[in-house]
Amino acid sequence: MLTSPANPTTKTAMSLAKRHPHWALAALAILLVSFYWLVWADDRYVSRATVVLESPQIAAPEISFSSLLTGSQQNGDLLLLREYLLSVDMLKQVLQQLDFRQHYSEHGDLFSSLWDKDAPIEELHDYYLKRVSVEMDEYSGVLDIEVQGFTPEFAHQMAELLLKAGEQHMNEMGQRLAAEQVEFLEVQVDRLNDQLDSARANLLTYQNEHGLVSPTGTVESLSQVIATLQGELATLQARRSALSSYASERSSDFVKVNSEINAVRDQIEQERNRLAQAAGNSLNRTASEYQTLELKAQFAQETYSSALAALESTRIEAARKLKQVSVLQSPLYPEYSTSPKRLYNAAVFALVTLFLAFIANMLILIVRDHRD
Repeated sequence: MLTSPANPTTKTAMSLAKRHPHWALAALAILLVSFYWLVWADDRYVSRATVVLESPQIAAPEISFSSLLTGSQQNGDLLLLREYLLSVDMLKQVLQQLDFRQHYSEHGDLFSSLWDKDAPIEELHDYYLKRVSVEMDEYSGVLDIEVQGFTPEFAHQMAELLLKAGEQHMNEMGQRLAAEQVEFLEVQVDRLNDQLDSARANLLTYQNEHGLVSPTGTVESLSQVIATLQGELATLQARRSALSSYASERSSDFVKVNSEINAVRDQIEQERNRLAQAAGNSLNRTASEYQTLELKAQFAQETYSSALAALESTRIEAARKLKQVSVLQSPLYPEYSTSPKRLYNAAVFALVTLFLAFIANMLILIVRDHRD
């Protein structure tokens, strides 16, 4: 039986493939991948949104070396928002409000769809990260959100859900931190208020027990009385010295001066005993105890005033630090698919494959040269 001769082109191709299998493999890979990107891959619609975090902070941000190294607080909050939008908690909210599993399992090609509709949350989260992109622009301080869906409606709905959930999370987190700070200071203020009331009550009780409004003032008054009496005593003693030079000790003037001197001395001794007697009920002891109670009351009042000021300052600071997610670009409702980038992906794969094939060809030539 006669067989038809093989096509010369086919024979040439087979010959080249045998001599250069790496180039044949590269060409086959380029054809298959190009076919996937240009023909087989399903369209994906991308909904984009841009957000920024704002707060009622009026003062200019403080610029320091540490802030230059670690970044601003605004960027830190944006990173927190980004991590939340890409978290498993966010995915769980998406699963509750949107039919995420059904959409991505029923649409798409073999390589872009969700293979297992009932996949565990870990695998589902990995797939979620392939369809949701959240990137921070450090220069402008904004967050760019992209959601890929196989229908424009689903991509738009999911992007709106991310914005809504992200804003709610940031507000709740800020309000919770502010409430915890204010609540802690309110407890401290109540405790200090009780201490102030107790200190004032002890002070009033002590005043009532001793019948003195201000023992310290009484001590000062007694000290002035003693000083005055001592001055009078010195005057009388000088007068007696003058009388002794020309009058008899039995004279009426001399006897009168001596009587006055003795009376002043007795009065001084009495006032001194009243001021500081050894029995224990002296005014100096009373004044010392009263001064201690008064200092405690003053300290309690100053501490309570400082706590009130700190509470009010914390309330203002907490309100100032509350963040609000402001939308610069609302979620776009895509009118045509922008993903995958078919020509770009095919061209990049072709260039990389040709580069690898060229390297393989160089290695083969080097090995052949060494053999020869």
